[in-house]
Amino acid sequence: MSNVKDHLDATRTQLLQEIDTLDDTAFNRKPDVQSWSVAQICHHLVLVEEATRKAIAWGLKAQENSTPARKNVQLILDRTKKIQAPSIVEPTEQPFTVQAMQDLLATTRKNLLAFLQTIEDPEVLAKRAVQHPALGELPLDQWIEMVYLHEQRHIEQLQEIVRE
Repeated sequence: MSNVKDHLDATRTQLLQEIDTLDDTAFNRKPDVQSWSVAQICHHLVLVEEATRKAIAWGLKAQENSTPARKNVQLILDRTKKIQAPSIVEPTEQPFTVQAMQDLLATTRKNLLAFLQTIEDPEVLAKRAVQHPALGELPLDQWIEMVYLHEQRHIEQLQEIVRE
C-alpha cells in the first residue's frame, strides 16, 4: 500500500504545482465550448476520488471474496481514447478559485487516505471487485490505482489547456 501512496502523493504534488501558478481567470477559462476548464478538470478529479472511496467502501461491505480478473488499468493513460465521464462525476459550470480547489483536493485526498487506513486487511482489496464505469468489473485495489492514473491523464489535459 505504501507504493500506491507514493504514486498518489507524487501525482497530486504535480497537479498542485500545475495549478498553483494560475490566476482564477486562467483557472476557469475553457478552451472551447465543448471542453472543460482547468478548474472543471480539478473538480472532476475531486468527484472521482470521492466516488472511488464510496465504491471501495461499498465493495468491502457488499461482497464475498473471489478472484476478480485484473485489468490493464494503464489503458486510462491513452488519451486518444475518449471516455465519457458518468454524470455523477461531471464537474459543475460554476467557477472556482484556485485556493478553493486546492482545499477541495486536500479534503478528498485526506478522506481517501484516512478511509484506506481503516481497512484492516488490505489483501482483501485484490479479492473483491466493483463495477467501474469505463473498465467493467474492477478489483478494489485497482480502483485505488486508477485514482493516480486518472489524475495523470488529466494533468496532461490541463497542461495542454494552459499552453494554449
